[in-house]
This record gives sequence, C-alpha cells and structure tokens, in this order.
Amino acid sequence: MNFIFISPAFPKTYYRFCQQLKDNGVNVLGIGDTPYNSLSNECKDALTEYYYLSNMENYDEVYKAVAFFAFKYGKIDYLESNNEYWLRQDAHLREDFNIWGPKLKNVVEFTSKSKMKKYYEKAHVPCARYKFSSTLENDLAFIEQVGYPVVAKPDVGVGAAETFKIKCYDDLVRFHNHHYTVPYLLEEFIEGNIISFDGICDENSNVVYCDNEIFPPSIMDIVNENLEVTYYVNKEVPRDVYEYGQAVLKAFNIQKRYFHLEFFRLTKDKPGLGSIGDVVALEVNMRPPGGYTPDMINFAGSVDTYKIWADVMCFNATKVDLNKDKYYCVYVGRRDRFNYLNSTASILYKYHDNIKMHERMPEILSAAMGQEAFMATFKDYDEMEKFRQFILAK
Repeated sequence: MNFIFISPAFPKTYYRFCQQLKDNGVNVLGIGDTPYNSLSNECKDALTEYYYLSNMENYDEVYKAVAFFAFKYGKIDYLESNNEYWLRQDAHLREDFNIWGPKLKNVVEFTSKSKMKKYYEKAHVPCARYKFSSTLENDLAFIEQVGYPVVAKPDVGVGAAETFKIKCYDDLVRFHNHHYTVPYLLEEFIEGNIISFDGICDENSNVVYCDNEIFPPSIMDIVNENLEVTYYVNKEVPRDVYEYGQAVLKAFNIQKRYFHLEFFRLTKDKPGLGSIGDVVALEVNMRPPGGYTPDMINFAGSVDTYKIWADVMCFNATKVDLNKDKYYCVYVGRRDRFNYLNSTASILYKYHDNIKMHERMPEILSAAMGQEAFMATFKDYDEMEKFRQFILAK
C-alpha cells in the first residue's frame, strides 16, 4: 500500500500517524514544507521517502510531488493530511490522481458552515438559524428575527479565526465597514458550553473509538481577546452526544476518518432549538481535533488513537484494547502577557505524577491555545479543577 501523508511534521506529533502506518507495512511517502534536515528523527524514520516543497500553497508543485511518487512507487492508495488547512487541496489531489477518499465535492460539504446544515437536518440534530451576510439592511432584518447578539463567521474557515460576536447596531456597522472579501454567515447566538464528539470511524461510518471534550463557552472570545484557554477530555461519553455524533457521521457518510464534531450543550432555553441541557449542533470537522488534542485523547483513554486510525485505514478495524483505565485529561494554556503566582518549575514539581506534556506552543497555534501549555491526567474531577486553578493563579 502506498500512502502519501501531507505535512507529516506539523503538528510535531503527527509523525505518529505515519509511524503507525509504517508499522502496518505501509509505504509512507511524505510531502511537506519543512526542510528534510529539520525533520525530527522520529519523522524521518516513519517515512519511506520525503519530498520537500518550499511553498505548499502552489498546487502545481504539490501535484508534481504526487506525480513523482506515483511514477516511482505505482498507484497511490491513500492521500491524507489530517489537517483542516489542507483538506480541500487533499481532495483536489485525490480527484486528479483517482485516489480513494473524499473528493472536492464531499469536502466542500463538510468544510462549508452553511452546507453542513442540511446534514444536521438529515441526522435530526437541531442547529442555529443563519443567513449569508449581505447588505446592512438585510442583516438587520435577520437580527430582528433572532435578536442580538449574532455571530459573524466565514463560511469556510479554520477554528475561530476571523469570527466575531456582534452585540449591537454599532458592532454590525463596524463589521460591514471592514468589507470582508470572503462569504460570511450571520448565525444566531447560542448560550451553551461547547462540547465535542471525537474519534475514528470505519468505512461504514461506524464509530470505532470516541471521546468527549468540554470547552470554554467561547473559543472566539479567547482568540479575539487573547484570553487563557483550558479544556478537558471527559472520562465518559454522554449517551446523547454519542447518539447525535453517530447520526451526523452517517448523514455525511464519513468513511475511515478521524473526526471532531462540535456541539453546544444549552445553558439557557432557546425557543425552537431546545431546553437547558439539550444538545445543539455547532459544526463538523472531519479531521483530528487541533493541536495536541489527539495526545490528550490518548492520555485520557490509555489508548493510541494514532494506531487505531492507522489500523482502520489498513484493516477497517483495530485490535487495540479499548477498555483500559479512563481519566480526565486537562489542557491549560498560559499567556506570556500575564504574571502568574506559581512558576513553571513549581507546577512541574507539584504535579510531576500527573503532567503528561509541557510545551511551548508553536506561534501558529498560540492565538487559540496560549503560549505555554500543560496537559495532565486525573482520576478525580475536583483534583483536575485544583490543578487548573494552581496554574492560572495570578
């Protein structure tokens, strides 16, 4: 089997997808914009061959790289990046080289925030009302229906980048004065906690492994206001989240993918959508959750989802033991602009048995994730909360 993996060096733990494929006997061919000598030894060892490109945005150059591998190794069976940024390019390459997997039409459906709405309806999952932003007058007419605040977001975007909360008429005027060149949606604001359903599904859209994460109320505010971020992987997946998540995967006909589905759990009744505690759709992401979250999922479930994914790609199943000890795994991201009460050294000393990763986040991830990250596991929720408070105390 020939498997092209796009950008195997970013995030830095993604080489493990390649390593697990290689351990399954796969010929793993990497294409990326990290110079070969800058790759980690682990990444180099996971690849059969690596093709360096100085500009991954140049489709013709990426096309030539895939063509070179196809000429040298024969038919390419799979091509994947597991990265939101490259999903459409991945699909374009699959079309051009007749490679199995979602094509451009499919990827447009699950990367467009407007197009994904019809699949929520098919899955019988409630979702927020929206309209495409147009004139100031038309936008005001929509706001009269749903009320302030509303959220303005690009129809196609990554995370909470360039997403805004419009609280009043003056905010709406400021939004229009920017003259954004990409299509924007206006969506009714939902008061709730952001939760997710993450995991790997097989070729029939059946969940092979899954988890549940609990996020702060607004990633958008964290990015726009440069706030601290903390979230955690839950010990168990609530039944309603599992049922909605499985229904969404079936509606989209998602095959052999690592997925990240986002929902709200309402903290306030929302007429037409649900009552406090109900689950409402936010958006789908047909790739792993961002940053080092796959590693957190592994720590929480005492599993290796890199291997589970590789097994599903190769065998449509896994023999990984999925019934091991479960933990809460929490992420706490600190900002350099704050003066904290407890030093990094004191945190590492006090919680050395719990901390699984401690990193300076890459600049490209720091807007959403903070500059200094701690990831730790706990059996007890209250102990996890004490850890968060200790790190963020000022």
